[in-house]
Amino acid sequence: MLNEQTFEKLYAMKLNGMANAFKEQMMQPDMNELSFEERFAFLVDQHWTWKEDRRMKTLLRNAKLKENACIEDIDYKSPRGINKSLILSLSSCDWIKNAQNIIITGPTGVGKTYLACAMANRVCRMGYSSLYKRSPRLFQETTVARADGSYPKLMNKLAKAKVLIIDDFCITPMKDTERRDLLEVIEDRHGLCSTIISTQIPMKNWFEAIGDPTLADAILDRLIHNAHKINLKGESMRKIRSSLTKKNKSEK
Repeated sequence: MLNEQTFEKLYAMKLNGMANAFKEQMMQPDMNELSFEERFAFLVDQHWTWKEDRRMKTLLRNAKLKENACIEDIDYKSPRGINKSLILSLSSCDWIKNAQNIIITGPTGVGKTYLACAMANRVCRMGYSSLYKRSPRLFQETTVARADGSYPKLMNKLAKAKVLIIDDFCITPMKDTERRDLLEVIEDRHGLCSTIISTQIPMKNWFEAIGDPTLADAILDRLIHNAHKINLKGESMRKIRSSLTKKNKSEK
């Protein structure tokens, strides 16, 4: 009866990890050989692990990543120009502490989005928040938010994400409201948070795609100069996988 009351109180206080660890202790007779301090330390460790795991899952869910990717699964054998030492260095997440950016460029299908999402997955596992947005969808959201009065709330959300991914950056020429919205987002984050840019458009063409020279200069100055640059090359991975699938089917 006493144990049941203890469990109820632990769950009521949201100490689920500790409650589960206490149940484990009750089912293991050899735990009685440990001192009170050792048993209590075990409870605390188990609850800490449970809480951190729950936090990580929440961060990953809120990130809304397009790809279920992680750094450990990156294929370095394909000739795509991925610098393994750079990726491993970035996996320490020191670039986040220094509010640096990452720019990933390359042709369609070489794995830019996958790499960006793998970075964001690592970010979440290290305890930082991240958020994935495709550039066209981002501007749709800012347009709607401006119309329904939720613009400040959206901008605050974009500013607070420790790492913001903007995918398909500059794939179409920007409208005036879009480049002004982009400047607001980048300015709010500059020096405080990190941004990952992923695009098939070469950096040399960004100025023209943004349009307004003054705004383009302000945006790119904040994005590029403190960024780690990754330029992927090679044939589309989607095309290669499709060819392999067709080949396997024909051999059956």
